[in-house]
Amino acid sequence: MATRRALLIAIAATAGGAVAQPRLPDEVAAELPGARLQGSGRMRHFGFLVCDARLWTRPGFDAAAFQRQPFALELQYARALSGVGLAEASLDQMRHVGDVPAAKADAWLAEMSAAFPDVVKGDRITGVLRPRESARFFVNGTLRREIGDPEFADRFFGIWLSPRTSKPSLRRDLIGAST
Repeated sequence: MATRRALLIAIAATAGGAVAQPRLPDEVAAELPGARLQGSGRMRHFGFLVCDARLWTRPGFDAAAFQRQPFALELQYARALSGVGLAEASLDQMRHVGDVPAAKADAWLAEMSAAFPDVVKGDRITGVLRPRESARFFVNGTLRREIGDPEFADRFFGIWLSPRTSKPSLRRDLIGAST
């Protein structure tokens, strides 16, 4: 089954322009023992490639209950972007997914601005969900910030994994539904 899944991911990557089976990042191996690639895809904005996204999960991952399971979302950037811009865009997307309490919006924006540096082509930001605890953010493999607000963590990762995401085809690629 695992071999068939890997073959399907490789075929989908070739056909759809997604990234081929990558090596498990060290921070994911340390944070999520037993992780495997669930799915991958490319995020585009107005036709421009923004980043390659990879979802690392443990066996048995259930996308419908993503908030209750540990996983890692790795983003490898294809262009230079400002960290503040990433934080602002993330907050906008969090609002798209669901209600962001007004009392928390400024604090969440400040936390993300501290977590996300300016990036250049090839930089990686990996977010790790620790269910009912926090979100941990690694930049190029080094822990940069942990945000200890479970509501933030659920809403942030919902940008990518919620059925209400603004990028449903990328969600399907990440959860492996398109293979």
